[in-house]
Formats: sequence, C-alpha cells, structure tokens
Amino acid sequence: MRTENQIKSKINELTLQKKSLMSRIESAEQGSPAHASLNAQLLRLEDMISMLEWVLHEPSGSYHM
Repeated sequence: MRTENQIKSKINELTLQKKSLMSRIESAEQGSPAHASLNAQLLRLEDMISMLEWVLHEPSGSYHM
C-alpha cells in the first residue's frame, strides 16, 4: 500500500506529464494520427489521475441498496 505522500507525488508527476502532453496536442496538426494518439494518451493520464484522487478521497456511502 502506498502512503498518502507517495500518491500525491504520483498525482503531481502525472499532472506535469498532462501539461506537457496538452502542449504537444496543441502543436500537433488537427486530425493527424499523431493528434489522435496524443489524445488517447491524455485520456489514459486523466484516468490514472482520477483513480489516484479517488484513493486519496475515497467516497463514503453505499453503492448497493
């Protein structure tokens, strides 16, 4: 199990990668294969960040009734 600081550090690392990726997306030609690939990478990064944030701030309550 990772500590809270390790999780926050990973979120920060992924956020920096996301910013870099977004600037690469802006410079890539719209509709090109590279643009599509960069968008797919961005989605994966956003998913990883949201999963780590969920671990830090686990929702309370029940999903089953």
